[in-house]
Amino acid sequence: MRKIYGIGETVLDIIFKDGQPRAAKAGGSVLNSVVSMGRMELPVFFISEYGLDDVGNLIDDFLKTNGVNSSFVHRFHDGSTALALAFLDEKNNAHYSFYKDFPGKRLDIDFPVIEKDDIIQCGSFYAIWPEIREKFKKFIHSAKENGALILYDPNFRQTHLSELDILKPLIIENMQMASLLRGSDEDFKNIFGVNNPDEAWEVVRNYCKCLVYTANVEGVYVRTTSFSGKFPVQKITPVSTIGAGDNFNTGMITSIYSNGINMEQLEKLTEKEWSKVITTAVAFATHVCLSYENYISTEFAKELKIRLV
Repeated sequence: MRKIYGIGETVLDIIFKDGQPRAAKAGGSVLNSVVSMGRMELPVFFISEYGLDDVGNLIDDFLKTNGVNSSFVHRFHDGSTALALAFLDEKNNAHYSFYKDFPGKRLDIDFPVIEKDDIIQCGSFYAIWPEIREKFKKFIHSAKENGALILYDPNFRQTHLSELDILKPLIIENMQMASLLRGSDEDFKNIFGVNNPDEAWEVVRNYCKCLVYTANVEGVYVRTTSFSGKFPVQKITPVSTIGAGDNFNTGMITSIYSNGINMEQLEKLTEKEWSKVITTAVAFATHVCLSYENYISTEFAKELKIRLV
């Protein structure tokens, strides 16, 4: 059976609005995605690391309760589960402060063997983190060689701009291993200094043959070797944008999995097929923006499963 694997960081998100804590949620870019996939009852596995502490136990129980297989998580005792304080501004966009205490030996696990047509999601700083880079790179390269479909979201923020000269070659290397590159206008401006989807495509087409470029209220742009198009988004007043991009990725993976799309087919999808993928992705992202949750609700998952049947 086709399987889905997400590899990424685990944190406990503590969300502040107007100087007051509003919620505490298991978080991390890929974690947000895999929880939503678990609620959709997809066969999803999480590859990550968190402590053998109270916070780690809370997160581990939460993952299992939501249908996520955590058997490839490194539970460490020499350190603590990471915390992320998320401060929402007047537009309910977040900026973060992170508190991390990792052990000397990182991601100390036996990685799964990936089979053809399995799906891998990766991205954010975890995909370029120096301490785990060689393990990450070996795993993703092996997945590509075995015929997996790899979605990479660089999720590169301004806080790392001072390190761009060092990190950019690693980001490009990840793009070269990816089947599908999904990034925001902010990502591509920060990484390559480009300002629109066509400029982004001119750069990244040298590395990856399938680009999904999200531009907030301006819409979603798809560029491949055989298709160029734009799709609308819904106009809403968000409660929180935490998890929006992560769940956009989830929506794409859900549609790709449900429609049996493999790596070779991605570059050949028609406008109608892309419309299915992007419409599902927008629905996931929109839903998450309307609450303090980092993932889709179980009610939304039930409704969507009925529509996808």
